[in-house]
Amino acid sequence: MDFTQIAKDAKEASLKIADLSTEIKNQALLKIADKIENSAQEIFEANKEDLISAEKLVETGTLLKSTFNRLKLDENKMRDMIQGIRDIAKLDDPVNKKLLVRELDSDLTLYKVSCPIGVLGIIFEARPDVIAQISSLAIKSANAVILKGGKESINTNKKIMSIINSALEEIEEFPKNVIQQVFTRDDVAEMLKCDKYINLIIPRGGNKLVKFIKENTKIPVLGHADGICHIFVDETADLDMAIKIVTDAKTQYPSACNSVETLLIHENFKGKDNLLAALQLSEIQLIAEPESWSHEYGDKILSFKTVKSVDEAIEHINTYGSGHTDSIITNNVENAEKFMNKVDSAGVYFNASTRFADGFRYGFGAEVGISTNKTHARGPVGLEGLTIYKYKLIGNGNIVSDYATGAKQFHHKDI
Repeated sequence: MDFTQIAKDAKEASLKIADLSTEIKNQALLKIADKIENSAQEIFEANKEDLISAEKLVETGTLLKSTFNRLKLDENKMRDMIQGIRDIAKLDDPVNKKLLVRELDSDLTLYKVSCPIGVLGIIFEARPDVIAQISSLAIKSANAVILKGGKESINTNKKIMSIINSALEEIEEFPKNVIQQVFTRDDVAEMLKCDKYINLIIPRGGNKLVKFIKENTKIPVLGHADGICHIFVDETADLDMAIKIVTDAKTQYPSACNSVETLLIHENFKGKDNLLAALQLSEIQLIAEPESWSHEYGDKILSFKTVKSVDEAIEHINTYGSGHTDSIITNNVENAEKFMNKVDSAGVYFNASTRFADGFRYGFGAEVGISTNKTHARGPVGLEGLTIYKYKLIGNGNIVSDYATGAKQFHHKDI
């Protein structure tokens, strides 16, 4: 099908789903969760096909090992994916919430009300569980979505999408074409031109992908290019806590965008040697003089640097970081507050692993991605990040001339 027609269909679907009841949206989500759970083996089989093909690409150097790791759909990811859908069904409906009610006059009331963004274009690499996450968030937030996954996960993507749409087809009131999928590079090129129908592009992938998208579209783009996350071990930090947190942030899932890439250590921290030795025992490769402090390894590799103060740590992070997630380990609350106030990132943590930067862990049910933008949405983007707002004004024959001439007065009373 011509991509413009797909985009037109999505726009039409977005206008229909915008008025759908919470009950029907939740019914759709629970139906999807049940169908995915019952079809888990089929999905694993499709994923196995993708993994076999991807292994060959890793061997030839065409595909990064970190991308291969993201591609694999195991029992844990499947469990989290299904639970995430069910959790989204339990969350409050983010649409039609009154954000402000202001009486401009006794018979003229202004409402600021949350509403869907419209049509989302999602371009992602590897991670096939993204389809279920984003589809679920789109349904609950009443947005239509066009998904384009990487060719390395095409079999898994097709299988999950077919299951989602078969579930939606069983719900009579649910509009068609809310969730659509495209597959080619030509489709991506056309998507980026479709500013007439698509309201927001969300890329989930590496720096190269995000940069390309931002440079080739007029459509607003939400996302992050890099995940250069830092942990600063202050001089008063507890050694055992530092070992535990840094090890988790680097080894729990090294290819994740919220995995730590640079470790900053205060020069007066007495446990430095023990900390570095413990990290090496966890098979972390340490680099004292990296070629770049802004490199995302996506592997068990960690740059480290000694700094003289919390201020130097903050300056380093704000210079070389990507605005994603950064953490301080300390027993000095004043330093922690300074760090969290001055580090210019979407997530700033105190005595916690950077791996917590995740919509599921934040209780959002799931996320469409993590944004380092400073407009609209920032950090893990869940339901609220997929809504915008409109103003509704309810009057009784009111006209501006009455107020311009002084015949009537505004009283701007919040109610």
